[in-house]
Amino acid sequence: MKLFIPIVLVLCIYLSGTDSAGLHGKSAIFSTKTDTSFVSFDASDFSSLTAFTVCISAASETTRNYALFSYATSFHNNEILLWQQNTTDFWVEMQNLQTKFFIPEMNALLKHICVTWESQGGEMTVWVNGRRSIRKVTGKGWAVKQAGMFIIGQDQDNVGGGFDKGQSFVGEITNVNMWDRVLKPNEIALISQGCYSDGGNIIDWGSTGFTAKGDVIIQDNNDCSI
Repeated sequence: MKLFIPIVLVLCIYLSGTDSAGLHGKSAIFSTKTDTSFVSFDASDFSSLTAFTVCISAASETTRNYALFSYATSFHNNEILLWQQNTTDFWVEMQNLQTKFFIPEMNALLKHICVTWESQGGEMTVWVNGRRSIRKVTGKGWAVKQAGMFIIGQDQDNVGGGFDKGQSFVGEITNVNMWDRVLKPNEIALISQGCYSDGGNIIDWGSTGFTAKGDVIIQDNNDCSI
């Protein structure tokens, strides 16, 4: 008699933050334009950054300008700012210096967006769903300052505040992670497919403590692929 043993193949496993105060398996839904709704993170401390990768999955049907990710310090209110203009113009602002990338149209479908930057050569790249943009040069020799506040959904005009509802995000955000290095292309590809087990070492969506304010709704995202 032949014995048939069923085989279960699991392609993607995400372990980080499963028993933590983080947002593993969750999405933050910003339902309306406000100057009060945001999510802040208790990010890991660092002295300064000479490289980083920020990844975020987001969807929005908004056609005006809006902020996705904001890091403000006492030195610069826009130490790092990721914001969208119209539906295809994506801006990365560092210490108030703006760099523009033309990306696929932002719409109701979740897109995975990563930004990488390193100080030595000033190379900055945007990745959308695992595919990279052209590389640009900005902030050569710079360092990102420490002791600031990380927020999604609003543009900080001062640390932790100064919000403008005309720049607020409306839509859904999930899987926000930040590293203190430039991730390799294969790592970004795996992350975009939901197949990378480690969250960021500065912000880990699965384990980093967070505070949701205003009308933000935290819900299960019900999708292991994002």
